[in-house]
Formats: sequence, C-alpha cells, structure tokens
Amino acid sequence: MKVDGILLCGGRGTRLLPTTSYLNKHLIPIYDKPMVYYSLSILLMSGIKDISIIHNSNDRNQFEDLLEDGTQFGIKIKYVEQPEAGGIPEAINLATEEGSESKTVTVLGDNFIFGEKFYTKLEEIINNTEMSSIFSQVVKSPEEFGVVQTDSSNKIVNIVEKPKKFISNKAITGLYFFDNDVVKYAKKLKPSKRGELEIIDLLKNYKKINK
Repeated sequence: MKVDGILLCGGRGTRLLPTTSYLNKHLIPIYDKPMVYYSLSILLMSGIKDISIIHNSNDRNQFEDLLEDGTQFGIKIKYVEQPEAGGIPEAINLATEEGSESKTVTVLGDNFIFGEKFYTKLEEIINNTEMSSIFSQVVKSPEEFGVVQTDSSNKIVNIVEKPKKFISNKAITGLYFFDNDVVKYAKKLKPSKRGELEIIDLLKNYKKINK
C-alpha cells in the first residue's frame, strides 16, 4: 500500500517571539539548516515521495521559497492551509482524502528524532503495522506530556494527556502512523475544551477498535 507523508508546520510559535512575528517557527535555522529540514528528513529517509506541508494562512510563500515543489529532494510536495489551530487530526483530514488507499506518516515539523537503527525500525513499522502506531520516548517528567502505557507485548493499553498520577514514563514524540481509515475515525472526534481535535482522542479511537 502507498504511504504518504504529512508534515505539520502550522502553529504560531508564540514562545519564540519576537522571531516568530516575521518567520514561521519551523523555518528558524538550527545549526546550518532550517528546523523543518530535520523533520522532513524523517519522511525522506523512510522513502516517502508524496508529502503534504500543513501551514498557516500567511506562511505558504515562505515554505515554497525554501522547498519549492519538492523536485530538489526527489519528492512531490503539496501545500495545505490550516487557517486556525484545529489540532493534528484536523490537519490530517485536510491533507488526506476520505477513501484514500494510502497509509500516512505524520510528523511534527519541529521534531528532532535520532537513534541507532531508528530508520530501520520506522521502515519495519510502516511495512508491518496494519492499523496505527506511534513512537514514544522515555522521559523524566511524564506529567508534562501525553504518555502511553503498554503491556508486555508493547501494545497500548492506556493513553493519558499530562497524567497527574504516574502510569508510564513513555512520552508520545509526535511521529504517528495511520492506515487509510484515519479520516473516518478523525471525523468522529469532537473538539476539546480548547476548541481543537486532539490527537490523543484519535489514538484512543484506534485503541478501541484494536483490542
């Protein structure tokens, strides 16, 4: 089955003001390249050729100036506007047509993920996962993250956003793999108190049908 990439580059980056008053957060240089290159490389190294860049209303030109149509990387880039902060599931909905036969790998545009055999493991997950999969990282302060609790076979048994009581130290990193039913499940979601569709709720929908 074909696999498409979704790179999430929206958001206002208010914690990085005043820089983000004139430059999208994901275009800020980190060492010798824009931040977005690091997360884009995750999709490139996975062999994904069709990638949707999710951007704010006023930022498309900035990304097009840098990435163009993707030819320079041997890929095809589609630019998708997310006018307001509607959450990750909304961004997936915007980038993916209902009824699509493609799987999707969704990456936060400010992700830095490194590790021994990481890309080998990612390729294995893409090829072998039937429904959904996420990456987690052990952290010292799980109460600050969305975390997953897994059983002995590494299957998810619980997902909690910023748990007040300890259930796990495995934080969700912002790298998500979904099958071609993702739009169907995302459309069942209702906005949270902050007015967004939450990725935690989407993952819980998958958990319900994957028992």
